[in-house]
Amino acid sequence: MKIVGVAACTAGIAHTYIAKEKLVKAAEALGHYISIETQGLSGSQDKLSEDAIKNADVVLIAADIKINGKERFKGKKIIEVPTSLAVKSPKNLIEKMENLINK
Repeated sequence: MKIVGVAACTAGIAHTYIAKEKLVKAAEALGHYISIETQGLSGSQDKLSEDAIKNADVVLIAADIKINGKERFKGKKIIEVPTSLAVKSPKNLIEKMENLINK
């Protein structure tokens, strides 16, 4: 499965990057491709390419705030969760995404 997404917390510091790290580790451990853009105090980092978005099976938005550029994902399956879920249960979240895609 190819996953792209955005992580963003209210402060744009700790939870944003922890969520990204845990999601990447969980997805790779389960054999998936994942690319996560972060949005925070320092702006956007690791910005998603148009090709990555186009080729993605699903978009994951792990955010506690409104993200910038959500219109890029129009027509894609989007899952939105708080960053706390991505931090606490990244593997379960990836498995739920697998079930969604395989329906």
